[in-house]
Amino acid sequence: MRSEHRAVENGLRRLLNAWDPIGVADEVPDEYDCMHAPLLRRLRDGADRAEIAAFLRHELVDHFGLAPGPSGPEETAARLVTWWTATGGGAARG
Repeated sequence: MRSEHRAVENGLRRLLNAWDPIGVADEVPDEYDCMHAPLLRRLRDGADRAEIAAFLRHELVDHFGLAPGPSGPEETAARLVTWWTATGGGAARG
């Protein structure tokens, strides 16, 4: 169970670092880890792409102080939901 949880965390980190809205993932690979728990909670609760995109947009504006690009949160939300579905809905619950 522990390795499954680690795999989920690593997958989420990889996706958020690929998005890298503030451009620091190469130097600070855990910069977006603050979004892990809220994102996983939403994904486990069945959030759709629009809900995930709204969360990402909120984090960009309120947490990181950035204006979101025109499609950044939506594209990333789509990737996150697709990834979550491919993991079997997060087999590493708990």
